[in-house]
Parts: sequence; structure tokens; C-alpha cells
Amino acid sequence: MTMFIFVGIVAIIIYGLLVYYIGRSVWSWMKPGPSLALKMMYIAVLTVVSTSFISGRFLGNLTVLNIIGSYWMAIFYVLIVLLPLMHITLWLLRMTALRRDGMEKVAGSIVLLLMVILIGFGSFNAYSPVVRAYNIHVAKDAGALQQLNIVMASDMHFGVLSGKAHAERMVKEINDLKPDMVLFPGDIIDDDLDAYLHQGIDQILTGIQAPYGVYASLGNHDRFEGEIPELIEALEQSGMTVLYDEKQTVEGITLVGRRDKQDQDRAALSSIMEGADLSKPVFLLDHQPNALGEAQEQGVDLTVSGHTHRGQVFPAHLITQALFENDWGYLQKGQMHSIVSSGYGFWGPPIRLGSRSEIVQIHVTFE
Repeated sequence: MTMFIFVGIVAIIIYGLLVYYIGRSVWSWMKPGPSLALKMMYIAVLTVVSTSFISGRFLGNLTVLNIIGSYWMAIFYVLIVLLPLMHITLWLLRMTALRRDGMEKVAGSIVLLLMVILIGFGSFNAYSPVVRAYNIHVAKDAGALQQLNIVMASDMHFGVLSGKAHAERMVKEINDLKPDMVLFPGDIIDDDLDAYLHQGIDQILTGIQAPYGVYASLGNHDRFEGEIPELIEALEQSGMTVLYDEKQTVEGITLVGRRDKQDQDRAALSSIMEGADLSKPVFLLDHQPNALGEAQEQGVDLTVSGHTHRGQVFPAHLITQALFENDWGYLQKGQMHSIVSSGYGFWGPPIRLGSRSEIVQIHVTFE
């Protein structure tokens, strides 16, 4: 606990210093003069904006503060990348014989323009999903099924910014793929069930058409102030079956859904699968792709996951690659196929740079 508090304090100090760096840089571009009142107002606005993502949640999930905070996180990320590059460039130019009059203001304007371009491009990547298709073969008898068209989406983070329009787009794109079965491996909501329900996203998702059903597991952001059974009930009213450390047989296929890894009461996969017919296909929904070896050992044929967002913004994908055996895309371990999605939505800043929102289509053939 002491270590957690220490790390938290260090993180706050580092964040505060970075905000100061951004604030001082922007102030130097504006050169508004020595007015103390203007400077105090600038400091107050910067303080409110830079703490809005946290304060919005502490003050009862205030929508306005959450929106401001999300866009601030996008601005913060882009400026932390661009500002050091700008200052290094200015330092190098000062070593030349070029005129330096107004150079800092020009550099600031260029940074501002690049920031707008990057945030616009990142928003396009976040709100314009692509379809990624995979073909896999499971060497097991699935009864009357010779093939199966699965559509999978993860990390929708439905809430304030990933809202009604994004949900309607997802339902249309899923139905256009004519799935036999739909899988949602976690982070369906963004820690706020009220935002999900008040926008009517639950009713929108009932429009998904899949003859063999829609199945979901829960992720680390499928949380709210109430109890988990209440959340599961709300999601099941959205037309999906939530598998919460449970298994279910569908057309001869065993579907298994695990609690998120952060859930202390998460059961061992072996106990959930006890009694499963391993001569038939076994599909697993596990939000975080960090138990692939366990799934392989238990005879799982296909595991679908999300959580990583493929880093969401460059260069965070280097971190997810280091943390997970399969942080995005396809990996085969023995008989098991692992498919990890970069996610349909986003967390925090409503941008994606270095990744793209996606829906995954999996064509499965059986022996």
C-alpha cells in the first residue's frame, strides 16, 4: 500500500511538471504582457482543464468535465510529443546565422497546426473502424456445422464520447457481415452504466442479427457503482448472453467466458471447463490476452481478446508488445488460435495514432 501511494505521488509530480512545461511554452508564444490578472486567469483555466478528467469522475461523473478531460488528454499527448521537437529545433537554429526574430512564434504556430492535424487524423482513426478478417481451421467435429462466420468486437467503451452514433455504426457494420455468432470479449461500457443506458445504447445493440446469438465476457472497465449482477442484467437486456466464469454449449461448440484478470474472484480455467467435451470445438472469451498458455493447456481452440488497444497512440504499442505474447492480431499456439482486437472504441483521449478502431471477422472451418 505504501509503495502504491509513493508511485501515485511520483506520477502526480511528473504530470504536474509536464503540465507546467506545456503551460509555460504556450504562454511564451502568446506574449500577452505583464498583466497579473490575465496570468492568474490562465493558470486557473489550465489547472481546471488539466485535472478535469479526474475531477469529473470524483464529482459524480460530470459529463462536461469528462468531455473536457478526454480532449485535454489528446492535446496533452500531442503537445508532449511535439514541444520537445520544437524546442530542440529552435536550439539548433540559434546556433546558425539565420535571423531569429519571431522564430518562437512561428514555431508555436507550426506546433498548433500540427496538433490540429494529428488530433483530426486520430479522431478519424478512432471513429472510422475497419474490418479485419481471419481464416482459421479447427480440426474438430462440430456436428452439422462445417463452417462458422464469427464477428468479434471488443473495447467499445460505450459512454459519453463513444456514444449512440458509434453504437449504431457498429450494429450496421456487424449486420452487414452477416454473422452466425457475435462475440464481445469485454470493456463494453466505460465505467458508467448510466451513460450507456441513458443514450439508449442497450436498445441499439438489440438490433444485432446473429442466428446463434451474441455472447460477452466482462473487462476491467465493465464496472460501475452498483453490483455486478445488475450490470450483467443490463447487458443481457441489450441482447447478449454474458458468460461470467461460465460455459455454454451452442450448436455443439463450447463457449467459455472468463472474468477479467483484475477480478480477485476469477476462477481457474480448468474449473470453468470441467466436464466440457474437448472432442468438440471450444471457444474462449478472455478480455486480457495474458493467459494463452493456460488456454492452450486446457484444450481451447480459439481465444478472442481485446484490452491492449494496440497501444492506442504511438509509441505505446511498444509497451503492449512487451507485455503480451499476442498484443494484436493473430497467433497460433499448438492447436489454439489467438485473435486480439485493437478495439472498436477508445479509452481516455478520443483519438488513435498508430492504431485503428476495428471489427474482426473470423471465418472458421471444422473437420
